[in-house]
Amino acid sequence: MYQEDSLTTHSTPQTGRFAEFAAGARDTIPMMIGAAPFGVIFGTLVTSGPLSLWHGQFMSLAVFAGSAQFIALGLIASHASFAVIWATTLIVNLRHVLYSATLAPYVSHLPLRWRLALGGLLTDEVFAVAWAHFRRHPPGDDVSPWHFLGSGLSMYLNWQLWTAVGLLFGAAFPGLQSLGLDFAMVATFIAIVVPQLVAVRYFAAAATAGVLAFFWQGWPYKLGLLGAVLAGVVVGVVLSRPGTPRGARASGEHPRKPPTVQRTAGAGQ
Repeated sequence: MYQEDSLTTHSTPQTGRFAEFAAGARDTIPMMIGAAPFGVIFGTLVTSGPLSLWHGQFMSLAVFAGSAQFIALGLIASHASFAVIWATTLIVNLRHVLYSATLAPYVSHLPLRWRLALGGLLTDEVFAVAWAHFRRHPPGDDVSPWHFLGSGLSMYLNWQLWTAVGLLFGAAFPGLQSLGLDFAMVATFIAIVVPQLVAVRYFAAAATAGVLAFFWQGWPYKLGLLGAVLAGVVVGVVLSRPGTPRGARASGEHPRKPPTVQRTAGAGQ
């Protein structure tokens, strides 16, 4: 049986799953709005590039990574080799390893099929929603994955929709990418990061990564971004060590406790 959480009390497993799924989709709506112009611009760029329309839609279906898709599209247009495209997008998406490591304590008990599905739906926006949900529970609690699934699936469908809109109607609005609509995604990322800065170590890590990313943006293949991320991680880890002054490590997170053996109903289905 589902445990009571801050969202709702589940009277039946079926009702609980739907409520969790719907809550995940609802919590993702602000992120979906921010991603909409980004998807339209991507679709519009495809129409003016070397790819066919179905190539652009298939890229959104299979890759589902906005920044990597934009980078790949530019590299394809410049006739870069497959190795360069693969390596560059891999480097850009390495941040998902950090996302996965952060969420691992909350999903490690799930069957492999669940973890593969959730991993395939993981994006920056979905991570922000899932982490905000999971962090209300101590690591080791058997938290339902349906909220995570609702967030990821709604974001996935949203990205497909707006990619299609850009592919079908983008050509009717030339110069759409020059109107500054991509700032919506910048604002979305700001909304993702700022609420997470609840401790000195988080702020220090974010500031380090942000400053270095700015100064290293001229590095080839986005290596400056990767280096900035790694530097931010190092700062965060150092400030999280037991010997660090308590004020630098303080946050509103729950203390760790041993994993429970109770399983949430339906989690393994």
